[in-house]
Amino acid sequence: MSTSRAFTALLLAAGLSSAGCVRSYAHQPALSFQDLDYTSEGSKQPWPVKRIPLPRTANQYGMAVVPQMAYVDMPGSGPDAKAVVFIHGLGSYLKFWRAQLDAFQQQGYRVIAVDLPGYGKSDKPGTFPYTMEAMADAVLELVDGLGLDKPVLAGHSMGGQTSLSFAIRYPESLSGLVLASPAGFEKFSWREKEWFARAMSSEFIKSAPEASIWGSVRQANFMHWRPELEWLIEERVRLAKSPEFDAYAYANVRTVRGLSHNDFVRDNLHRVTVPTVIIYGTDDRLIPSPFLHGGEARGIMEYGASHIPGAKLVALEGCGHTVQLDCAERFNEAAFAFVRDAAAGRIEVPSAPAKEEAPRPESPPAPASEPLTPERLPPPTPGQEGDPTPGVLPQP
Repeated sequence: MSTSRAFTALLLAAGLSSAGCVRSYAHQPALSFQDLDYTSEGSKQPWPVKRIPLPRTANQYGMAVVPQMAYVDMPGSGPDAKAVVFIHGLGSYLKFWRAQLDAFQQQGYRVIAVDLPGYGKSDKPGTFPYTMEAMADAVLELVDGLGLDKPVLAGHSMGGQTSLSFAIRYPESLSGLVLASPAGFEKFSWREKEWFARAMSSEFIKSAPEASIWGSVRQANFMHWRPELEWLIEERVRLAKSPEFDAYAYANVRTVRGLSHNDFVRDNLHRVTVPTVIIYGTDDRLIPSPFLHGGEARGIMEYGASHIPGAKLVALEGCGHTVQLDCAERFNEAAFAFVRDAAAGRIEVPSAPAKEEAPRPESPPAPASEPLTPERLPPPTPGQEGDPTPGVLPQP
């Protein structure tokens, strides 16, 4: 057995053995993305899902068809309530903020959560770039379209890198950042970027067996799994049978490429001029990448905090990558305190260096028009024999 297959077998065995008897959803009917259950975890009341066209983003990126982005908009305690915009991570959708949306509204905030292009109930156009900069531009168009006055952005993982790109380029359009296990701080060499390009494909995502999904979601993202989180497995398994899943898989492939080309964000963290808190789990199994570097999340998050002026770092001991669901109460406590102070203007940010125009972000290379062959690729990263098995890459 190869090293990579042995590693995968051990990972899945650990996931399934610790789970005990787990339910299979393989024989459940297909689930449409439009039929995803967007309801309150407590009252089971439907969240008000709306759609907004993105003509400015379409024009900016040369898209012939204007995509629409789905979002939830929950009113605050009054017309002047501070808005908090929630941005999900790779492979997920706004429901991954289920433990926060109602909780923040109950605190009086206007709550907005987006399905980024390619995800959830939003359109999944093949012509969208799926870079973090393009994602941030889509969020900006929504912020402007809704007339939001300097909202706080809350981003998980990929959504964190998207939020950072937003803050670097549009600092006057927001008042704070809540970064949950954010991507964007980790350094990737050109060889590692090409490894991601080789490892990720639509077939890779579509062929993931249910056992791998259990391992990927439960073992890679959580330290405190509980039965009420099984919707994560059920929806992923059933969505794979949807006609839209091909477009979703392609969006994931392009997004992974965009995520790995994070130099713009990483090199410009000093340009973040709004109050920022980074909340992460000390037992994060996805950051840093276990396939490329190994190590602990603490070092990566400390790097980010040390390069963002005045950033606050909150480590949640014993929590995993999807920290906002894994340790919801502790996460909310830290996030509430920060947003309350940020909205009241009680957080001082050290003076930024003399203002200069931020460099223009470069888009990662488009996918090759012909299959990537071994001759055209660099060798695998040292210590990584072969490609990972479906379901083990960072996704839920």
